[in-house]
Amino acid sequence: QVQLVESGGGLVQPGGSLTLDCAASESIFRLNRAAWYRQRPGRERVMVASITPGGSRNYADSVRGRFTISRDNAKNMVYLQMNNLKPEDTADYYCNALVGGRNYWGKGILVTVSS
Repeated sequence: QVQLVESGGGLVQPGGSLTLDCAASESIFRLNRAAWYRQRPGRERVMVASITPGGSRNYADSVRGRFTISRDNAKNMVYLQMNNLKPEDTADYYCNALVGGRNYWGKGILVTVSS
């Protein structure tokens, strides 16, 4: 069973930067799509960024130009670099991998943007 573990969340001031890490228990990102989702209080979980095995990236309109998704296949890691953070970016962030048609999720990590 694939396990995903997020790290790197916390409190940051508006305009600041933060990088989220996602570690996978198996070598999956080289051949499968990876993504970051977020869920704000009282809202549904939505995709923020995704990256395909071929390296194509897709971003939600709300984060395009500020967030960057990347991966390191050798380390089984996926990253989300977040710049110019805004209070509305406050949410629980989840790492996701689509493997053999099945979605795997991390437990999530909280990012709080506040002064």
